[in-house]
Amino acid sequence: MRALLLSEYQNLNVVEIEKPVLGPLDVLVSVKACGICGSDVHGYDGSSGRRIPPLVMGHEAAGVVTEIGPEVSRFSVGQRVTFDSMISCGSCRVCLEGSTNLCADRRVLGVSCETYRQSGCFAEFVAVPEHIVYEIPDDLAFEHAALVEPVSVAVHAVSLLDIPSGATAVVVGTGMIGLLVVQALKVAGCKQIVAIDIDAFKLNLAKELGATHCLQATAVDVVSEVLAITDGVGVDIAMEVVGKTDPLRTAIDCVRLGGQVGLVGNLQPNVDLPLQKVVTRELKLVGSCGSSGEYPRCIELMASGQIKVSPLISQVTTLDRGPEFFQRLYKHEPELLKVVVQP
Repeated sequence: MRALLLSEYQNLNVVEIEKPVLGPLDVLVSVKACGICGSDVHGYDGSSGRRIPPLVMGHEAAGVVTEIGPEVSRFSVGQRVTFDSMISCGSCRVCLEGSTNLCADRRVLGVSCETYRQSGCFAEFVAVPEHIVYEIPDDLAFEHAALVEPVSVAVHAVSLLDIPSGATAVVVGTGMIGLLVVQALKVAGCKQIVAIDIDAFKLNLAKELGATHCLQATAVDVVSEVLAITDGVGVDIAMEVVGKTDPLRTAIDCVRLGGQVGLVGNLQPNVDLPLQKVVTRELKLVGSCGSSGEYPRCIELMASGQIKVSPLISQVTTLDRGPEFFQRLYKHEPELLKVVVQP
């Protein structure tokens, strides 16, 4: 089969590789669409340390079942599906409790690190275990269904917080996940959502997708503006969707006494935490990792139009043009947000 192989850092080529071999509980999916995630771009240059070549990357995908293992019972050939990016064991304590994203033995599609190597979805076919696969409706386009994975990250992050109807919120960072968090907060009942970024293009998208206020961090004192919007109180909820010190400090400074800060971004392994502000203002910091069982809900939200991904897709392209678009994303081409590859 044809696949987009990272043979060495910053070197992607379309090559012929062996078709996956199915296990008894595996489903073989003909990949119709696979999104390029920011983590794939960081893997492309080696900065993440979690895409060690040679590797077929890609974990945001959807397609059609073409073959099933002998013990598969929930799926049949021809079904339209998407699947989780994380392969959990399904039998450990945390998996049985429903926290599959915290499985100690989890593996992520399209990731290779010191402990495992798991081929991904920038290929004509991918084999995945039945228990992480979900059927998608006929009217949900494959390029949209491929983005159930990032939608689930946003929905999961918001679900971890106590958000009363009418709450106020700030989203610091309006990249792909941040723009989905804006929509998830709106679905959760927030009446005011303030989007903060340095990129005017992304802020315009945030406004289109439900943000009530948009603040460009290079143009205004965002904390003062947020306090003015909230009559000097601060927001109930702040979502940090970058993963660096300055955005985290902004999120903490924008939230009210006793407020909540959702930590979604993880660009850097370590950040400086203003500990005294957290302690003396009794803030709740909640970390969020991936998703855990939100796929059916996310599919419903997308199918009903409550969460929109179409405005976030900048380009749908072929496998052959994959290397070109990786380079363009790596160089931070303006207004190029989500690229979806059709193997």
